[in-house]
Amino acid sequence: MASDQRPIVIYPPAGDGGRRVRAGPHFLGMAYTLLDVVEFLRLAGMENADDDWLRQSPLVEWRGGGPDTWTSAHGLHD
Repeated sequence: MASDQRPIVIYPPAGDGGRRVRAGPHFLGMAYTLLDVVEFLRLAGMENADDDWLRQSPLVEWRGGGPDTWTSAHGLHD
């Protein structure tokens, strides 16, 4: 795996604020909060994942904003 690829990708917020979550080739769900991402990862077998780990892990790629970004660029979701 190339060094610029990360196995967990959190995509930019959609119009409703939801962010797609992928682990490798698998779509885990649409997250609307950081807690949603944690739960998806736990269900996928990463039982030690928590919000601090998500914020700091080099295995997570945040696209379109970091772990505190849950609104779209167009501001359609409060």
